[in-house]
Amino acid sequence: MLHKRSAEKLSEAIKKAIDDHQITNTEYEEIMAIVNEDGVIDPQERQLLALLQDMITNKSVKRIPG
Repeated sequence: MLHKRSAEKLSEAIKKAIDDHQITNTEYEEIMAIVNEDGVIDPQERQLLALLQDMITNKSVKRIPG
């Protein structure tokens, strides 16, 4: 059950970054903490992280200080 909540929290945090087209360093660190809180990165979490990283790389989502 914890694992599912972790994936839901991660999904919500990444969706917010995508909707805002930006992510602060603090938000990015919070996302990484969510990923690591249960000690397991499942395929869904891995896919969400890859999506976020791709969007940061192609500048669809801009990483900003804060």
